[in-house]
Amino acid sequence: MANSSSIPHFLLLPLPGTRQLQLLHFCLFLAIYLAALLGNGLIISTIASDHHLHTPMYFFLLNLAILDLGAISTTVPKSMDNSLRNTRDISYAGCAAQVFLYAFFISAEYFLLTIMSYDRYVAICRPLHYETLLGSRVCVHLAAAAWASGALHALLHTANTFSLPLCQGNAVDQFFCEIPQILKLSCSTSYLRELWLIVVSACLFFGCFVFIVVSYVQIFRAVLRIPSQQGRHKAFATCLPHLAVLSLFLTTGFFAYLKPSSISSPSLDLVVSVLYSVVPPAVNPLIYSLRNQELKAALSKLLPGCFQKQ
Repeated sequence: MANSSSIPHFLLLPLPGTRQLQLLHFCLFLAIYLAALLGNGLIISTIASDHHLHTPMYFFLLNLAILDLGAISTTVPKSMDNSLRNTRDISYAGCAAQVFLYAFFISAEYFLLTIMSYDRYVAICRPLHYETLLGSRVCVHLAAAAWASGALHALLHTANTFSLPLCQGNAVDQFFCEIPQILKLSCSTSYLRELWLIVVSACLFFGCFVFIVVSYVQIFRAVLRIPSQQGRHKAFATCLPHLAVLSLFLTTGFFAYLKPSSISSPSLDLVVSVLYSVVPPAVNPLIYSLRNQELKAALSKLLPGCFQKQ
């Protein structure tokens, strides 16, 4: 039995054996990372610079873009660096930092998506009270609560995970360090110390999921009562980007963590981990800007000639 602190480094999931495939992996991840940097950077710059977008919906979208940038920057650069240097190593401190930061950004993003569903509920179901219920101070407090809750959740899990004795080696079956993979290295019974935190987290996440579902049930009821087809279309249009981002976040995460072990394989696990950890941060800006005319108009001012109204 070895204490986790006695392990000087961890070994990440080995990438394809040939040098050509490793360089292909580097180029693919670089393209996705640059797309995420560009898309989320444009979202942040546009919302920050255009006073017409200083509304609760876009304030939360700005926070979402920052969290997406943080999440993808936690995992992808180290993987690209390992591909270039043809190594699997990550230091103990680097692994702990990845575990904390990734858990922090993903947890805070889920809490923020929950808050964004409340924003859509108030906007559609209680529009006359929108400015009262979601004033600037309230929005700041809600966003701060999402960030603080994510940090606390990540801190508790990281501290508890890295206090476990590891007796299954130091090879992490993933291209970045995350809590389930570290728990696989712990002794057969020691992981039970983490179980109570997992149960509490599952209850919290399920409570957020129920809140989101109830919010959208109320939203759909309100939208269907709108007499004009144009009004219904406009109301649905404000919800669809959030629903698409939320669906991508939940479906990839659920499949990654809850898929049956019978269909698990190294290649499938790698594809799934890329889908839930790398793709959403790069795709979310596209989802939000594709049909959003306000955002397109603001982007056209920021980058003249690049975005034209259709």
